Amino acid sequence: QVQLVESGGGLVQTGGSLRLSCAASGSIFRINDMGWYRQPPGKQRELVARIISAGGTYYADSVKGRFTISGDNAKRTVYLQMNSLKPEDTAVYYCAAVIRGVLNWGQGTQVTVSS
Repeated sequence: QVQLVESGGGLVQTGGSLRLSCAASGSIFRINDMGWYRQPPGKQRELVARIISAGGTYYADSVKGRFTISGDNAKRTVYLQMNSLKPEDTAVYYCAAVIRGVLNWGQGTQVTVSS
């Protein structure tokens, strides 16, 4: 009943940029917080960035200074601007949202950074 749809992934060269978006739809009236996880090949899924309704943000040390998370409350959409991309950023990126105490996941979008 809640759907999170990611878009914006793709293939870029080292140093390039991508902007991911995640739109929430369905029978919802409140989203407490939204964020982005990623799962590199052969590794565990990890938290990349998070934004809460009060405006606070969190970034993993590996992306701090390069990635920026932002949200549009009216559209119930969260964005991840990724700059200065590195090969180690290659992963499937997943949108996540806490809606009425339940963690929801998007389907994931592939980001590949070539050397």
